[in-house]
Amino acid sequence: MNGRIIVTGATGGLGAAVTQALSDRGYPVVMACRNVPKGEVLRAQILAGRPKARLEVRPLDLSSPSSIRAFVAGLGPEPVTGLLNNAGIISRSYSLTPDGYEQTFCTNYFGPFRLTSLLLDRLGPGAHVVCTVSLSCRFVRVDGTSLQPSEKDFSQLGTYARTKLALLHFSQELARRRPDLLVNVADPGIVDTGIIRLGRWFDPLTDVLFRPLIKSPEKGAAPLLAALTSEQSGRYFAGRRSFAIPARYRDPGLECSLWDRTECLL
Repeated sequence: MNGRIIVTGATGGLGAAVTQALSDRGYPVVMACRNVPKGEVLRAQILAGRPKARLEVRPLDLSSPSSIRAFVAGLGPEPVTGLLNNAGIISRSYSLTPDGYEQTFCTNYFGPFRLTSLLLDRLGPGAHVVCTVSLSCRFVRVDGTSLQPSEKDFSQLGTYARTKLALLHFSQELARRRPDLLVNVADPGIVDTGIIRLGRWFDPLTDVLFRPLIKSPEKGAAPLLAALTSEQSGRYFAGRRSFAIPARYRDPGLECSLWDRTECLL
């Protein structure tokens, strides 16, 4: 890849690890983040060890359509050859964005869908698009009605899992519509980042019993990096390997209808 790689959620545990690793390999990175001061701190830390690293910090709030449009408009003419849709949240309770979308779906699915769509004219043949998914996908189903959950339909982990499954289906439909792109998904596994804190009474117990057994951000970032630099498309990257996306996640009819339904909603 000769152009820039956009990493959303670049200041989170996984995003920071990916940004550091890409910089170490000489790739120019656009650090897309809500917390710009935190992004500047991370940029300074990386530059301290690698002064020639090419890092841009740009504001991006995936729950805000105007923020996404401003981000894309401000990228300038330099090529974009990679996009990692990595940013995500696990909302503790049901809430709506100012535009009336459920917050988790808006940030984790509608935002990446909108961002990727606006960047399609900038992504030439061979460009990489990678979405970060989750092993939780296997426990849920998603259809057109899932994209706008009501308060009674909302659950902290279930809604999060559906957003990730929607991203997985989006990736497969994108690969069909743009066969010239390298479109893959990556599952980091359970990683020691702030996102796994659910804001519940059992968090301290989890920290003691569970957190020491899960992956570091650096290990969790490995499949994301592999997907971003792969010359294959339509692969599911997890751990140290990749494989064809499992049949239980493949449904061309559903994926086409989800794409069309999402465009209508947006």
